[in-house]
Amino acid sequence: MPEALPDLFHADGVLFDLDGVLTPTAEVHMRAWQAVFDDVFARWGITPPYTDADYYDYVDGKKRYDGVASLLHSRNVEVPWGEVDDDPSAETICGIGNRKNAAFAASLRGQGIAPYPGSLALVESLHASGIPLGVVSSSKNAEEVLGAAGIRSFFRIVVDGVVAERDGLASKPAADMFAAGAAALGVDPARAVAVEDATSGAASAAAAGFATVVGVDRGAGADALRAAGATVVVDDLAVFVPASRTDITESA
Repeated sequence: MPEALPDLFHADGVLFDLDGVLTPTAEVHMRAWQAVFDDVFARWGITPPYTDADYYDYVDGKKRYDGVASLLHSRNVEVPWGEVDDDPSAETICGIGNRKNAAFAASLRGQGIAPYPGSLALVESLHASGIPLGVVSSSKNAEEVLGAAGIRSFFRIVVDGVVAERDGLASKPAADMFAAGAAALGVDPARAVAVEDATSGAASAAAAGFATVVGVDRGAGADALRAAGATVVVDDLAVFVPASRTDITESA
């Protein structure tokens, strides 16, 4: 039998991750990380080579510098943390992170970004129904991405990497970011919904007390998302839009 879907239209609020949930920027992030880590690994003689599995295991959903540190730690490589304003050429955690961000920003500005059609349909429908919406993203580029995708106006609050750094919020999978998102939106996590595509994000939402955690499987794997705390896993958020449900029922 198909997995039962929660009714998002009776939630007190819905908090979305950004990259991989609302926009396909996760793919842009993945390419940027691949280029940076391929270069670092080759120059430093680090083995085994960097793979997409490393992205999902050590980088996805985390704040930028935490992702760099986690990935290098997995290879038993330790380098100085550095400072947030390190030049991208610096061989520090921050320098490597800033190198990746420069590659991501160049790609975003050169190619632009559009939201996933199913995600946009759900956001538009929830917004039209008066459901408070917010974004909880580890990315410091969240405001730029939301603006480039033309969807910033749908969200009352954005808790992103900039806010996390300012307020000392721990990176996902710690509860901090989703807890802060719920507080900023003014909702009780037990009566709200979190939507995530990363295992670290699903774990963060579960730890923050969200009774409903929707996992969107863009590559992390349904089993991994459920193990991290997702209460339901889907391939596309269009399934939550009432019209889409009708279409699916009629075509079944």
